[in-house]
Amino acid sequence: MRYFIQFAYNGTHYHGWQYQPNAISIQETLNKVFSTLLNQEIDIMGAGRTDTGVHASKMFGHFDTNVVIDNAKFIHKANSFLPNDIVIYDIIPVHENAHARFDATSRTYQYHISTFKNAFNSEINWYTPKNLDIEKMNDAAKLLLNFNDFQCFSKVNTDVNTFNCKITEAFWTKEKESLIFTISADRFLRNMVRAIVGTLVNVGLHKITIQDFIQIIESKNRQNAGFSVPAKGLFLTQIDYPYIK
Repeated sequence: MRYFIQFAYNGTHYHGWQYQPNAISIQETLNKVFSTLLNQEIDIMGAGRTDTGVHASKMFGHFDTNVVIDNAKFIHKANSFLPNDIVIYDIIPVHENAHARFDATSRTYQYHISTFKNAFNSEINWYTPKNLDIEKMNDAAKLLLNFNDFQCFSKVNTDVNTFNCKITEAFWTKEKESLIFTISADRFLRNMVRAIVGTLVNVGLHKITIQDFIQIIESKNRQNAGFSVPAKGLFLTQIDYPYIK
C-alpha cells in the first residue's frame, strides 16, 4: 500500500530534506522512525528538496508498506519517537501510482523578514534594520507573473532541463514588525525564492529600479540578480495535489 504523510519541521538543525551521508537530514530522521515502527525498511519520497536551514509548515512525502496503518495510533506513536522539531499531521492512503513530488500541481513558499530585533524568532526570521519600500517591492513582485524563464534566480550548477516556471502569485504583506513574501508556482528552481527575495530587497532599498529588475530577469544571468537571503527565513507552506483536499 502507498501512503502520503503530511508533516512539518523546523529546519534549523538539519542539512535540508534529502539524505546526506555525513549530516543529519529530515528524510533520514523520518526514515529511521518509520522503519522502526513498521518493522521494515521505509524510504520516504519527499515532495521536494528544501535546503539546509529551510523550514516547512506543510510538507508531503509518500512511502510504501504492506502494513495496514491505524492513522491516529500511528501518528501519536510516530510523534512520540520524533524530535520536537518534526511533527506528523496526517497519514493518507493513496493509489499505488500516486507520487508526492511529480503529482504536485503547485507549491507555495513564504519568506519572513523582521524589521525590528526580536529575541524569540531569530531562528525563523531574517532580521534587517534597514527601511524597505514595500510598495516598490510589491510593484516588482507583480512583474514576476509576466515571465516564464527564471534562470537569473537559479543556482548556476543545477541539473534541470528547463528554467521555466509558472508563477501564479507573488506579493509582500506587512504584519506589525514583519514583512512576509508569499510566492506560488508550479515548480521552483534551486535557490530561486531566496534569490528573488534578495533582488526584491535591493528594489526596496532603492539600489535598483523596477526597470533594472526587468532587465535582470531578461538577462538570464545569476550574476546580475541580487544576493541570496539567509535560509532561516524561508518556509514551504503549501503543496497542492489533485486528489488531496
